[in-house]
Amino acid sequence: MPDKAHSHKPRKPEQSAEPSPESVPEAPAVAEPGSDPVGPERALTEAEEARDELVDRLQRMAADFDNYRKRVAREQEGLVARAHAGLVEAILPVLDDLERALEAAEVHEEAKLEDGVRLVHRQLDDILAREGLQEISTDVPFDPHVHDALAAIPSELEEGTILEVVQRGYLLGDRVLRPARVIVAAASQEE
Repeated sequence: MPDKAHSHKPRKPEQSAEPSPESVPEAPAVAEPGSDPVGPERALTEAEEARDELVDRLQRMAADFDNYRKRVAREQEGLVARAHAGLVEAILPVLDDLERALEAAEVHEEAKLEDGVRLVHRQLDDILAREGLQEISTDVPFDPHVHDALAAIPSELEEGTILEVVQRGYLLGDRVLRPARVIVAAASQEE
C-alpha cells in the first residue's frame, strides 16, 4: 500500500491575496451632476418613445372600439329592418284578402259589409304605412327593379306601358318587399 504522506500530487500554485490588475473590472465612472448630458437626454428620448408608443396603441384601441361600436349599430339596424320586413310580409296577404272582399262587396251591394271591410282595410293600411310600407307606383313605365311582368300584350300604347295590375307591389323603405305583378304593353305586330 502506498504511503499517503508521500503521495505525489501536483500542488496548485499559491495565489496571492491581491488580484492582478488585469482581472479587476473597471468601475463605471460616476458623473458629477450636470457634467454628463448624454445620460439624461437618452433617458428622456426613451421615455418620449415609450410615451409615443403607448399613445399610438391607445389611439388604435380607440379606433378599433369605434369601428366595433359602428358595426354593432349597423347589425342592430339590420335586425330591426328584417323584423319589420317579416311583419309586413306576413300581413300582406291579409291586405290582399281585404281588397278582394271590398271588390266582392261592391258587386253584391251589401253596404254594411263594405263599410266594415273598408274600415279594417284603412286601419291596416295606416298601420303598414307607419311601418314604412309604400305601394309601388304603376302609373310609370315598366321598371324591372320594382315590377314583375306576367305578360306582354301587343298594344297601340308605348311599349312598356303598364296595362293592368294583377297584384300590387310594395316597398319597405328602399327595399322591394314584393314587386308589382303587371301586364305590360308590347310593340304591336304589324303584318
